Amino acid sequence: MNKSQLSKGLKTKLSYVIIVSKERKLILLLMITLSKADDRSSQHKLAYSLLRECLRPLGIGYTDDTPLLIGKHGKPALEEHPDVHFNVSHSSGIAACIVSERECGIDCEKVGSYRQRVAERVCTEAEKAMLAEVTGDELDTLFFRLWTLKEAFIKAIGIGLAYPMNTVGFSFSGDEIICTEAGYSFRQYVLRGGEYVVSVCEKL
Repeated sequence: MNKSQLSKGLKTKLSYVIIVSKERKLILLLMITLSKADDRSSQHKLAYSLLRECLRPLGIGYTDDTPLLIGKHGKPALEEHPDVHFNVSHSSGIAACIVSERECGIDCEKVGSYRQRVAERVCTEAEKAMLAEVTGDELDTLFFRLWTLKEAFIKAIGIGLAYPMNTVGFSFSGDEIICTEAGYSFRQYVLRGGEYVVSVCEKL
């Protein structure tokens, strides 16, 4: 499955599709749309279009009638394929999807202004110290890097916003993402010169 096949299969307006990784049963698709409208319904449909494309190489057809199991906190799973895990995300102008044989979570965000009140609530003391060391665009980007990592983590564990985000912390060493919770791997992509951030979490 290559980039041109994906673009043809999705049949939606897009600026580009990135196949970030395809290894094991891991397929990660990111798509930045041409539309800048904050239409959550359209973005939701777009994210599930990506899911159909991710499942296609595994021989799984996904439709609106595909049976799903819904976890205690609302995370969906494929009822007929318990060994295949997926997660989708969408924000203004972007949609993303991951399919893996491991429990996984993904979050994508359009970078906006630093949200100090949110940071005070969801960040660890070490993360707050990191944020205090930067300003301007660098502060905005760092906040959304941390936020999307936390979102991807709580989606991977299937708890969602019920999880106390300030109990899991992240730091960076070069390209390495370090998490205070063991047993998980992370990937992160800063796209279009910092306009979007996408974070991925997989349980090891």
